Parts: sequence; C-alpha cells; structure tokens
Amino acid sequence: MQPVPANTLKIVLGLLLGLALGLVLWQLLPASAMAAELEVGQVRLEPCPVADPGSQSGLKRPVGASCYALRGEVLNPGRQSVVDTDVFALILDASGEPVLPNRTRVGSIGDVPPGRSEFALRLAVPAGTPGPFQVRKVRARGFSSPVRMRAGPDVEKLPLEEALGQA
Repeated sequence: MQPVPANTLKIVLGLLLGLALGLVLWQLLPASAMAAELEVGQVRLEPCPVADPGSQSGLKRPVGASCYALRGEVLNPGRQSVVDTDVFALILDASGEPVLPNRTRVGSIGDVPPGRSEFALRLAVPAGTPGPFQVRKVRARGFSSPVRMRAGPDVEKLPLEEALGQA
C-alpha cells in the first residue's frame, strides 16, 4: 500500500473542515431567515363585492382595471403563527394568457395562525380582460418573525389595504 500524498490529505481535510463549518453556520442562522411554505386550497377568483371600495361601483364601467377578490384557505401545520405571508399564483385569462404578466406574487395575507384560515386578496385585473379566469400554481410563503415594518393602529390605510368584505 502506497502512502497518500500530503497535498491530497490537505485537500480532503480542507473540504471536510469547510463542510463542517458550513453545517455549523447553517444551524446558527436565525429562524426568521428561513421561510415556511404553507398549503393553499379552495382558491377562487370572483368580482369584488359591490360595497367594496375597489369595485368602482359608482362608475358605469371600470376605469383601467376591474376589482377581483382571490379567496381561499391556507393551512399552517406548525404550532406558531407564520408572519408576513405572501401569496403567489399564476392567473390566466380565457385565451390562456397571464392576466398579470411578469408577476406571480399577488399579495400579502399578513399573519397566519396555526390551523386553517380563510384569506381574501384584491387584484386589479386590466379592464376588458376576457374571462373566465383560471388560477394555477397557488402557494403561500411566510416567516417565523416579521420581515417588514408593520403599520401602527393609527396609520391611515388606503381603501385597497383595508380588509376585503365577504361576497
């Protein structure tokens, strides 16, 4: 049996040391740096309720965009709330073209407590987009601690930032 060259031993030891250091650093990452994937189901896209500020009910026809509500359920299987949760989806029109080109993040649903929760997001669909719409590849992703600044209770919200009412 021939002795192993010193250069080979140095390379192997360097790789093992690098791998060990990488594993230690990965374990030390804060939990907030890791995102949680949540299960999304029962998704539907429907026009906003007439009383909703985004529906433009005072106009005979929408100006620039029509308001739609993306509704569904999200499941948080963990024991802690998932915060700053974003929803991603591909929305297609009647011809199979994307309704929101170059955009898969459709909005934020904020905090999701453990268990099943309902959500609703407003979407501005360009006026004249042919329906019916198809919603595909829906997923939600959040974090174990806040990653965005949070608005205080006295901060005035825009109409489209307010909660979406039931249909």
